[in-house]
Amino acid sequence: MIRKTAILSIAAAAATFGACAANPAPAPDQTQPATLTGGNEVHSYILLDRTGSMSSIWDEALTSVNAYAAAVGEAEEGETDDLETSVTLAVFDAQDGLQYDVLRKDVQPAAWTKVTSDEVSPRGMTPLFDAIGRIVATAEADNPEKAVIVIMTDGMENSSREITKDGARAALDRVEAKGWEVVFLGAEFANFDDADAVGVSASKTMAIGQGTMQESMSRLAKKSRSYGKGEEAEIEFDAEDRAIAKEDDVIERKGN
Repeated sequence: MIRKTAILSIAAAAATFGACAANPAPAPDQTQPATLTGGNEVHSYILLDRTGSMSSIWDEALTSVNAYAAAVGEAEEGETDDLETSVTLAVFDAQDGLQYDVLRKDVQPAAWTKVTSDEVSPRGMTPLFDAIGRIVATAEADNPEKAVIVIMTDGMENSSREITKDGARAALDRVEAKGWEVVFLGAEFANFDDADAVGVSASKTMAIGQGTMQESMSRLAKKSRSYGKGEEAEIEFDAEDRAIAKEDDVIERKGN
């Protein structure tokens, strides 16, 4: 009887082991959760083109990023300052493949240190689709409740190797499914064929002229606050935004 019980126990253990081998436990989650908690929150992900053609407007582009980081954490007069927010900045170019560098990660506005040209400078080509895939992956790893992805470029895709246009669109489709926002800014650039190709609507694209970037990014930061607080369902550029950005001037000078 004892021998029979032992045999049955061994058989049961073997069956259990076999089931575990057939259905192994999922791999541990390697992603880090976003640091933000609570209902009023938004994480901003800024993807900045640092390709060689950005040289003439580089300092202004960096100033505008710094302005966004300040403004997204600043409550308006009379506004309840209960929004939890942080900013991630990544820059990209191509030199024998995608170069994607996260310069600031999950930084709250009060702790933001200004990015300058001493830290990063323009170079290389424009792997836009690859960079979109990477910034979406960065945001998905954090998985905040609300996110705004800001893409700023002065040129069109010309050197992606990792993903195609369809792959970049699929990544942004996942962003849309989460209820996150994506905006596309043309820095002294008015051709939005790439933005359209990856599914960014015209209401969320805007050309911004030299001399207007800082104010335009500050206004965008306020829109991000409104989205994060649930005051606006989405972020769109209106006629006033476009006038301040001197979009018509960019379109006239740069064509479409």
